[in-house]
Amino acid sequence: MQPPQTLTPPDNGMAAFALQDLGAPRRPRGLVTEVVDSLAGSIREGQLQPGTKLPTEAEIMSHFGVSRTVVREAISKLQASGLVETRHGIGTFVLAPQDPGNFKIAAEDFTTIADVISVLELRISLETETAGLAALRRTAENLLAMKAALDAFKVSIQQDSDAVPPDFQFHMEVAHSTGNRHFADLMTYLGTMIIPRTRVNTTLNAPEGRLKYLQRVHLEHENIYEAIQQQDVEAARTAMRTHLSNSRERLQKGNNLHTMQP
Repeated sequence: MQPPQTLTPPDNGMAAFALQDLGAPRRPRGLVTEVVDSLAGSIREGQLQPGTKLPTEAEIMSHFGVSRTVVREAISKLQASGLVETRHGIGTFVLAPQDPGNFKIAAEDFTTIADVISVLELRISLETETAGLAALRRTAENLLAMKAALDAFKVSIQQDSDAVPPDFQFHMEVAHSTGNRHFADLMTYLGTMIIPRTRVNTTLNAPEGRLKYLQRVHLEHENIYEAIQQQDVEAARTAMRTHLSNSRERLQKGNNLHTMQP
């Protein structure tokens, strides 16, 4: 394997980070866990300082010998842990340690299905209006980005994947379409842990099976997209509210299963 090139320093003047600093990849563990542990370790040990831009997806894929799906799921888990944030069109950056005095929704706030439902209720309130504004203000570029996320989701559900990265990306693109950066900033802060599948085995517990469950989620996303594309504000709000309410209902029905991911 050829040694990866050192990244060009980001515009903020932070030092670049070379992938060889991560050390040689190891195989015994799961691929996603391998990538997460290596990058998280570099962040916690100070090799990756706050503000540093992570290597590109292609560089990480080459270094670890993994697929793009593995890399995206690993980045999603780092986001959920509050270690990194992805800035649309720019890249993924290391975050400074969170001040425990600030408002936060952290992983430890998702210890029960009731906790996940509580966050879904917050999302219903927030994202219903987000969808309405997106329908009012979306651009052709926004529609292309949303469609790309939908296409990535469709590909993921045919693979052995929980499809979390494209799921979160679709909701992020809806937030970007509002033209109000605060919606996207809040979604970035919340991260992929707001997707119930990152905390609850909904795909495993779905009575119709993983594939049909994810296909139903995909159809709900398509309904949101079509309403935004047609600039139908009320239809967009309704489609988003229906999608998130369905997620809440699915969790409530499966509450007796009580199967939480570690």
